[in-house]
Order: sequence, then structure tokens, then C-alpha cells
Amino acid sequence: MGSGSRVGTGNNEIRLLKKHLDTFLKGAKELRVFFPLCGKAVEMKWFADRGHSVVGVEISELGIREFFTEQNLSYSEEQIMEIPGAKVFKSSSGNISLYCCSLFDLPRANIGKFDRIWDRGALVALNPGDRKRYADIMLSLTRTGFQYLLSVFSYDPTKHAGPPFYVPDAEIRTLFGSVCNIHCLEKVDAFEEGHKSWGIDYIIEKLYLFIEK
Repeated sequence: MGSGSRVGTGNNEIRLLKKHLDTFLKGAKELRVFFPLCGKAVEMKWFADRGHSVVGVEISELGIREFFTEQNLSYSEEQIMEIPGAKVFKSSSGNISLYCCSLFDLPRANIGKFDRIWDRGALVALNPGDRKRYADIMLSLTRTGFQYLLSVFSYDPTKHAGPPFYVPDAEIRTLFGSVCNIHCLEKVDAFEEGHKSWGIDYIIEKLYLFIEK
């Protein structure tokens, strides 16, 4: 995802995650946490430092290498036999594994099931036509008792085509509502000076928590 799509969004996401972290983790220990389209999200190290196991997927090998370098973590890399040309990068501590491949290829790598998913900037980065396939993969990766935290943006889609793409509330319910109870935890004004270049005059960040029905 290009840097332009991240204008004024990253800091809010981190602040909202910190605010709702206890609600998300519920005091649980040794969770498996999945980061779709992880980039070099600093939160991956937070979860690992709390004793959780982190798995991410990211198409950019550079982004993955930068994550480990910026977090001062040593790592190894290996080929993924099931996905030609793909690699997995693992921290020396063993609790962070980042897959360098298309998210849609990932199920072939048999990565197991997850207790938590933190979707910051993944669903909103996808072409709208890929959302159903994406949601099906995400839900296929969940364990019984999972919680799924999703950050999306609301703005006038007639003025900005995306990314990040506008995802209507009704579509979120269509994609996830058959399996999840959907709670909107918070709505915040995310508008910053840089958003003026998008041609919009407001942008609202919404943080949703999905809990297994």
C-alpha cells in the first residue's frame, strides 16, 4: 500500500488500539495474534513483548526487513514450499513470523488458527471486489472464542476514490455478521491537513470489535 493512503491514519489507529487493548485482549495469556497486510506495524512487537505469538502477512519484503531492523530484532528467513517464491521471516525469539506473499495465497501455508486479529489498514486497502474473499479467509483463520478488531474510515466516497477505501457499515455486517456479533467501540474525527489533498472535508475513523456469536 502506498504511503499516500496512510495520510493521517496511523497514529489514530495506534492510539485507539492502546485505549481498547484490555477489551481486545481480555487479560488472556499466550494468544496467537494475526496481522493481515502488516507492513511494519510497531504493535506486532508490543504483542510479542506481552508474551503473545504474532503472525503477519505482507507482500513487501522490504517492509518486513525494515520492521525487524527498526525494532532491533534478529531474524531468519526461509522459503515457503507451498507457495512458490514466498518466504517467511521469523524473529530469533520465535514469537514473530511474517509471511512475504499475497494474503490470498496464505491459506496454502497452513498457518493455523488465531485467537485475535488486528485489521488496521487491511480491509480498507483491498479492492472492493476482493472483500468477500478476504473476509472468508479471515474468518477461516479464527479459533473458537476469537476477537477481531477492525479499523475503517468513513468519508464522502464521491470525493475520494481511495485507498483507503470507504467500507459502509452495511457491508461490514454482510461480510462478518453471519459469524460475528459486531460492536462499534468508538468513532473519532481523523481529519488532518493532509486529507485536504484527497478533496474531502471530513474523515471519521471507526473501530469495530467482532466477537464470535
